[in-house]
Amino acid sequence: MSHNILVCDEIAAEGLEILKRAGQVETLSATLPEDQLCAKVPPYDALVVRSATKVTDKVIAAAPRLKVIGRAGVGVDNIDVQAATQRGIIVINSPEGNTVAAAEHALALLLSLARNIPQANQSAKAGEWRRSEFMGAEVYQKTLGVVGVGKIGSLVAQRCKAFGMRVLGYDPYLSIERAAQLGIEKVGLDELLATADFVTVHAAKTPETAGLVGAAELAKMKPTARLINCARGGIVDEQALYEALKTGTIAGAALDVFSQEPPGAIPLFELPNLIATPHLGASTHEAQEKVALDVAEQIVEVLRGGQPRSAVNSPAVPSEVMVQLAPYLHLVEQIGRMHAYFHKRAIRSVELSYSGEIAEWSVAPLTPRFLVGLLSPQFEQPVNTVNARLIAESRGINVAERKTQEPHDYASLISTRVVSEGCEMTVDGTLFGRADPRIVRVNKYRTDIVPQGLTLFTWHYDRPGVIGKVGTLLGSNRINIAGMQVGREYVGSHALMILSLDNPIPDELIRQIDAMEHIESSTLVDFGPAPGAWFDTLTALTLRQAQGHPERSRRMSNVEGQS
Repeated sequence: MSHNILVCDEIAAEGLEILKRAGQVETLSATLPEDQLCAKVPPYDALVVRSATKVTDKVIAAAPRLKVIGRAGVGVDNIDVQAATQRGIIVINSPEGNTVAAAEHALALLLSLARNIPQANQSAKAGEWRRSEFMGAEVYQKTLGVVGVGKIGSLVAQRCKAFGMRVLGYDPYLSIERAAQLGIEKVGLDELLATADFVTVHAAKTPETAGLVGAAELAKMKPTARLINCARGGIVDEQALYEALKTGTIAGAALDVFSQEPPGAIPLFELPNLIATPHLGASTHEAQEKVALDVAEQIVEVLRGGQPRSAVNSPAVPSEVMVQLAPYLHLVEQIGRMHAYFHKRAIRSVELSYSGEIAEWSVAPLTPRFLVGLLSPQFEQPVNTVNARLIAESRGINVAERKTQEPHDYASLISTRVVSEGCEMTVDGTLFGRADPRIVRVNKYRTDIVPQGLTLFTWHYDRPGVIGKVGTLLGSNRINIAGMQVGREYVGSHALMILSLDNPIPDELIRQIDAMEHIESSTLVDFGPAPGAWFDTLTALTLRQAQGHPERSRRMSNVEGQS
């Protein structure tokens, strides 16, 4: 199936070539304002942007076919992620593609500040030779303060350690163990500001970090200290920084990012002790190629029905874990789909329990996939792994999940329980081998259901002739039974019959079955066709990865008390 992809901002040619494998690609030569972009996006399945294009709520609402938005870079503050999530649109970025480039740019600004390089360059090119005016400072044995010790901040810290600097780190999420691995000291923000000779900002832009470095924080810094911000505009209060630089509260600053971009002729640019660059942190040939390739590959994967590596608004799972989970993704969605046929009234609660080996893995993608199967039949809006939890929450559905190492007859077991008005049902599933999904229990009855195609469930009293009458009725209407299972507690008790069918059953025939003596109810479940190419590909990887390992799943008997 061909898809339409709109590339709104320039990306590397290598990324465009990958996108062309998934469909028709159109590139824009200039950034479009909101109204023009709204008129442009309706026929597109995917958007690719950098930092220039703003993907607002209005743009997203104007794109009914949109499935994925890719940001060729790290920050997604130019994308309305909440609006995308509500509409089930995956937002992806490339969190690692430009980390080296950004770290190196921070170092370039740090050294430029220390040695007055931009000012000296300008002076020398003007024919001047004023060496004494550009006296600098060594970074050796100075103290660096890193605000935000994530991927980029960590790289900056490691490189500055090589310069012989003492490195302090402030990050609420930085563990003592991780700080020790990096060879840095974890401190509070106030201590960092008061101690550091150079402060470099690498925090994410969030409501909590907006204005993080303001007038009060700048006042705590040494008068000889210098500040670098290569993260996001607005983390450093630009008006407060102007006052601090003008009055000598700190010695200098270097900014690559601004609260408004482009910033125009702001007062900061009038100061000789400020170095400014036009958001060049990711502007290297190598970084642009990396982020373009990364985002393009993920967009193609999403359009093919797979899972991206770095979705901003859905769980990010390492590829090796996703390979292990691939067969379970299909299984849980099919179990959710089965529940949907039995729960005809408002759903109150959902509980999933992961036990055995699967409990040792990250199961983050599985519960949303179950909710997709459960909720999709109830809503006109698209339900996918991005918005499934949000939809459940908006409908007052309590979703719970737990992991347990309790032993079972299977290496891994997924147990599901759904409660709605007037109905409570449990369905369990596992894999036979490594890639053969099966439903192995429905309520108290053991089963062996391959979750695909048409399956008729009947609850009835275990009486002679009941099964025969149903089979005769189906046969007389030219409906072929491909397989049958029957489960019961004991002779004469309630029983469950499961019939795999080759043909659909008209509603009138279902009513005739319901009207039969000893039949309590019957439900036809359409599990749909076998899973598509994405499943085959990941399953092949799973099996390839498993070569040389003994089988860990143990099959059980098909059905208790078969007639």
